[in-house]
Amino acid sequence: MNDEFKRYVGKNIEVIFHPAKCTHSANCVKGLPGVFNIKKKPWVYADGETAENIAAQIDKCPSGALEYIRNEAR
Repeated sequence: MNDEFKRYVGKNIEVIFHPAKCTHSANCVKGLPGVFNIKKKPWVYADGETAENIAAQIDKCPSGALEYIRNEAR
């Protein structure tokens, strides 16, 4: 399987997208359109919502194509 991925870095969270895993359920787009918008480039805006809400939405991804890394305050 292709293990290429894309990173979208925000202030409090980093979103990682694995295109080869995506089944295009659109859960992310429907759940947080201010973060996930396929009509924009880049299509992920990691500062478009709180890190907590983004993480919660990514946890609902049925294919595992999305994951995240929380950036803790240092």
